Amino acid sequence: MSASAYTTAFKTSLPVLFGYLPLGAAFGVVFATSLDFAWWIAPLMGLVIYAGAGQLLAVSLLMTQTGLLEVFLAMFLLNIRHLFYGLSLLQAFEGAGWRKAYLIFGLTDETYSLLTARPRSKDRAAEQQQDFLITLYNQLYWIAGCALGAWLAHTLIFDASGIEFALVALFIILCIEQYLSLQTRFPIWAGLAAGISVTLLIPSSQQLVVALGLTLVALLWQYPSRRHLYTPQVNVSQVDTAQVDTVTASDRHTQGDQHEP
Repeated sequence: MSASAYTTAFKTSLPVLFGYLPLGAAFGVVFATSLDFAWWIAPLMGLVIYAGAGQLLAVSLLMTQTGLLEVFLAMFLLNIRHLFYGLSLLQAFEGAGWRKAYLIFGLTDETYSLLTARPRSKDRAAEQQQDFLITLYNQLYWIAGCALGAWLAHTLIFDASGIEFALVALFIILCIEQYLSLQTRFPIWAGLAAGISVTLLIPSSQQLVVALGLTLVALLWQYPSRRHLYTPQVNVSQVDTAQVDTVTASDRHTQGDQHEP
């Protein structure tokens, strides 16, 4: 690969750099101050697991001595959305060879956004090289953030109380983003009802898995009849503009045909 390929991929990944370093550092601090493990386990998790929300969730679950089965199910349900990311990139990753496995592994929310938003040429091999470099850069940013935060928390003495709220804040933002992009409030009410129900009826060690399971069943039950509501809202002004442009182009084409002999 040429030097320009590395430079182009780096420039494309810059927005993720400025997000992953502070968020990774927050995870590193939470990890080092919450668990009695060596600081280098934090960047190791970024290398092997590489799931921002999943890693923060894992720390919270390990703090409460949650069983490994519950941790696995919670991580799986939290990251199940990546299955749909992969389906939309099957054609882009076709024929990627040895890079394909890593492209699948490194497909985070932010990486997916970059790969699907950037312009592509007809040179599939070159584009797959760019996909690989962007994915690699993003993971390196995350590992560096995890290492920096964990090392600082392990080396320096400071009051890190309250920083574990980073996980709560992250999920609040994700919830708000989902609320704004969808046309129904049902998922939020379903999750709230499931959470309240399990808090009152289920032992604390099993509450998370049961709540996630109930919410998933409720969403699958009502999805067929409300499928049209689970699509991102469209900017009406953009649609109107596109319709006007289409009509104008059609009128011009019709007028041109009328002037032909």
